[in-house]
Amino acid sequence: MSRLARPLPITALLLAAALAAWIITVERMRGMDAGPGTDLGGLGWYVGIWVTMTAAMMLPSAAPMVLLFARVSAEQRRRAQLHVSTAFFVAGYIAVWTVYGLAAYGLFRAIVAGGTDFLAWDRAGPYVAGAAVGAAGVYELTPLKGVCLRHCRTPLHFILGGWRRGRLGALRMGAEHGADCVGCCWGLMVVLFAVGVMSLFWMALVAGVVFMQKLAPGAERLEPALAAVLVGLGIWIATSPASVPGLVEPNSAAAKRARMRMMHMEPAKTKPRSMSPVPMKPAKQMKP
Repeated sequence: MSRLARPLPITALLLAAALAAWIITVERMRGMDAGPGTDLGGLGWYVGIWVTMTAAMMLPSAAPMVLLFARVSAEQRRRAQLHVSTAFFVAGYIAVWTVYGLAAYGLFRAIVAGGTDFLAWDRAGPYVAGAAVGAAGVYELTPLKGVCLRHCRTPLHFILGGWRRGRLGALRMGAEHGADCVGCCWGLMVVLFAVGVMSLFWMALVAGVVFMQKLAPGAERLEPALAAVLVGLGIWIATSPASVPGLVEPNSAAAKRARMRMMHMEPAKTKPRSMSPVPMKPAKQMKP
């Protein structure tokens, strides 16, 4: 087995890439959480931060599939067949998540172009955000979610039954696994969009749930509990958003500061009034 096909170096590379992506994401997104409806910025900036977010959130949970692909690819090389770098598989996987992000961006721009007055936080905003989170919870109980989750949790059948040779084959296999991953996790990413896509708190929470679902033993039996939590969170957001921990309300002072940072503006600082000393009367001289 080649050195790069051994589990330890590949695992180290994946974790290093995920850690670097987390560091970049935190550096770029710190203080930019304006809550639900946060503006996604220009297309170029959004694609860059979305790909970085995807790598940070998804690479750790995709590690078993990537390791298995590398092992089978190394075996193909040992048999004097074409060896393909694992990077092509990872590129196909990230590409599918990028398409998902672009679809979300297009939907956001379409909503903005159509007018968003009804989504104001003092109108239907909390109800729409809560409904999106609740719908993500209902999706956790659907057969499609179960099938995609099984594919993500048992990669051996996917590799042995769908092996394709060459670089294009590796890209296609990565894209197919990415499609399974999107089918498994798109509802959880909808939660992230609903509560604030620039929120590091919610991003870390969703990433933790994804990791648990795919790798924790027996996690598939917890799907009903997760569905109930998401539906309950949706109701909470719709009825009392101000009391939800970690949720920045769009009309709050924190959201206003975040929007100013996104526009590369610093909040205006009030200049302290100069405190001129009060003149003191000279002390009366005591007569001798």
